[in-house]
Amino acid sequence: MPRARVHNFSISLDGFATGEGLSADAPFGHAGHRLHEWMFATRHWGGLGLAGPGDAAAGTAGVDNAFAERHGPGIGAEIMGAGKFGPPGWQDDPGWRGWWGENPPFHTPTFVLTHRPRPPLVMDGGTTFHFVDAAPAEALDLAWEAADGLDVRIGGGPTMLREFLAAGLVDHLHVVQVPILLGRGVRLWDGLEAWEQQYDVEVVSSPSGVTHLTFTR
Repeated sequence: MPRARVHNFSISLDGFATGEGLSADAPFGHAGHRLHEWMFATRHWGGLGLAGPGDAAAGTAGVDNAFAERHGPGIGAEIMGAGKFGPPGWQDDPGWRGWWGENPPFHTPTFVLTHRPRPPLVMDGGTTFHFVDAAPAEALDLAWEAADGLDVRIGGGPTMLREFLAAGLVDHLHVVQVPILLGRGVRLWDGLEAWEQQYDVEVVSSPSGVTHLTFTR
């Protein structure tokens, strides 16, 4: 049976999934790239040409890489929030095409949740962005149809993901706790008291210092 999955979702020790002060030059605000350095360093992510700062084309092949590799297989569609697609105000820029260049890493129909829909945006590599004003359950129904029997990836950011978690729509959640303190930004877990009781929880520590938490319904 197809599942709704989340992969490689990084948070700080104090629960923040993004920093404060997001802009076109700072996609994660004051957090910079610190939440995702573990991922950029993996062989998988470097091989996708998405290693970010520095050259990680060789990359690590250990625990972190094994988790990073699970991001893509079996995914037929993605859902993301408006804040993942662009910085505050991107809806006012008709030329904004996302952070990822002309060949985004999704390679599937990708549904962007926004209160200001626009026509679909066809990119290279199989990604088409669909801009929809929809509640979580409605958006997931659209993604199921587009996924054609495969799984749907819930991509974040934290505000949008928290809504999907609260609605009980996520079957598999992979959270990566990074040993940094951000102090401000947007937190993932607020309002989700005892949410974990619905899931089997596995914890794996990595030599890189991050901790992988997997919640499976």
